[in-house]
Amino acid sequence: MSMENPPPESSPVGGPDVAQLKSAMKAFKKRLKMARLDDESRLGHGPMSSGGSSGIVAIVPPNQFPQSVWDELTRQGKIRRAGQGLYELTDER
Repeated sequence: MSMENPPPESSPVGGPDVAQLKSAMKAFKKRLKMARLDDESRLGHGPMSSGGSSGIVAIVPPNQFPQSVWDELTRQGKIRRAGQGLYELTDER
């Protein structure tokens, strides 16, 4: 057996490729960050108030990627379903 062509990193045959998974994960993190920043910038979280951080932990994933990408990222343990079409990051990074 030759190791010249190793199998793709834990991606099933016919599933999303590694580059697509990486791009989807980057888009997911960016959207989550933007949702949190938007929530924290609303009135009531100012420096003169009690402060307060965002309570947003889950989002609807970006729709420019197919559902199979989110299923694969869930299978790999990078994100998890939070219910009702929402996904959240797992603690491991």
